[in-house]
Amino acid sequence: MIVTLTPNPALDITYSVPGFRPHASHRVTEVHAQAGGKGVNVSRVLHALGRPTTAVLPLGGRTGEVVRDDLEGRHLAHVAVAVGGETRRTVAVVDGTDTTMLNEPGPEVTADEWAAVRAAVRDLLPRARVLTISGSLPSGLRKDACAELIRLARARGVPVILDADGPVLTAGLAARPTVVKPNADELRSATGFEDPARAASALIAAGAEAVVASLGPDGLLAVTPDGVWRARPPGRIAGNTAGAGDSVVAALAAGLADATRWPELLADAVALSAATVRAPRAGEFDPETYRELARRVEVTRDGRP
Repeated sequence: MIVTLTPNPALDITYSVPGFRPHASHRVTEVHAQAGGKGVNVSRVLHALGRPTTAVLPLGGRTGEVVRDDLEGRHLAHVAVAVGGETRRTVAVVDGTDTTMLNEPGPEVTADEWAAVRAAVRDLLPRARVLTISGSLPSGLRKDACAELIRLARARGVPVILDADGPVLTAGLAARPTVVKPNADELRSATGFEDPARAASALIAAGAEAVVASLGPDGLLAVTPDGVWRARPPGRIAGNTAGAGDSVVAALAAGLADATRWPELLADAVALSAATVRAPRAGEFDPETYRELARRVEVTRDGRP
């Protein structure tokens, strides 16, 4: 089983707006709402792939009830920890070629509520093959809150993938996560280096065992104990980019659980991410695109880190 933690879940609302442009009025052609947050998206993708997964997430208020109902309606295994604040919402405006995101900050979570989240994760670790920790922290928590969970899992022999940015990422490095998955902007912000390979190597020096960086249309850069790898899609994929990085995490988690070699793992991650761009919403992917690209992703080895 792959356990996913979403510290700051959301109700994801997607507006389809053809020809969207700022500072203008638009007619929304389609509205869709679903349980969301980065870790929830990871679990949704894993569930669609037929991989056992359990999502852990704090939920509160009326919005939290809607999120819980959606998870139950989709038969997605989860542990919902009750909190006093209102679960946030996110809005994705999709125009067919790109996505504009609006993210609410989320509720304040108390120390006691976080202790309940930590206990929920701890209770699942004996059956976990991998733990993923994805997204932002709600307000009210120490920036090293995720580092505590990384240490907890690693002490029990469970690999951990951390997908976070800012202080949460830098604090988590000291706990030695198995993989961290920043994007290019997060790499630059965390290290000050413009060159992604140099920045990823800096995260290795700070404690990560491996770094898999999302470079948008340029695919993935991976700095690993086995070398430096680049995985590129065969061409540019247009569509809804929301959730593409979460599909990378899902593929990484499945690969770690199966002890897949890095070239095959990275090719799968790029194909699944691109297939998510072709899908209408985060947490989904286009199966035909996934099957097609899995055979066409180019993976090259650049050398040793």
